[in-house]
Amino acid sequence: MAINNILGFCIFSESTKLCIESIIEYIQCEVKSQKWLACINPHSYVVSLSDPKFSKALVGADWLIPDGVGIVLASKLLGQSIKTRITGSDIFFETSARINDLLGVRVFFLGSTNETLAKICLNMSKDYPNVIVAGTFSPEFKSNFSESDLNHMINLINSLNVDVLWVGLTAPKQEKFLFENLHKIDVKFAAAIGAVFDFYAGNIKRSHKFFQICGLEWLPRLLQEPSRLWRRSFISAPIFLWHVLKQKFF
Repeated sequence: MAINNILGFCIFSESTKLCIESIIEYIQCEVKSQKWLACINPHSYVVSLSDPKFSKALVGADWLIPDGVGIVLASKLLGQSIKTRITGSDIFFETSARINDLLGVRVFFLGSTNETLAKICLNMSKDYPNVIVAGTFSPEFKSNFSESDLNHMINLINSLNVDVLWVGLTAPKQEKFLFENLHKIDVKFAAAIGAVFDFYAGNIKRSHKFFQICGLEWLPRLLQEPSRLWRRSFISAPIFLWHVLKQKFF
């Protein structure tokens, strides 16, 4: 698996197709262990600077994908090989399509609200009828889960013979949850995919394909949710760029 080292993070540097192939191959293998995927972008990098547990989680992911045009540009600036971004949406939709063909794969959705999870289940039954949604769970919104909360979620998932776990608890909580607890969960593959839950449920409209191709997917989203996303563009992005320049020249 080819990777690029950008600011200390080993980031998957091959195509979306090869990423999906490696995931599907692992889901089908007989090895009784777990692997998981996380996304990195300039904002998550900056958040990790002040959150050591989050940084450790990103480093510990088996697939750390370049979910942000800033990561692609940084790779080019550093003379490395990432040619295109791979988004959480890419992973979710492509993996779902592939496991739909496998028949009998059981998935679990952890995160968001009960209303959103109900929409996801309805959409899954239409789009991927051969994928079995073994269960869903919407945990109480809180900054940190108690030991009791964690045990309840883990025991629920383990009781349902799950193959694939999709986690949408928002960053950095979802990444830290998987890094610290996946070894207790009986699944083959898990992914922290955050906003994909809202995209797939139709709660938030993903930017038009034109903006995705041009690397400007962030712009319409910023205009839709300026109070939540302004920090990513106007604070995190410049800090990330400065750190990339330091890696290159110093």
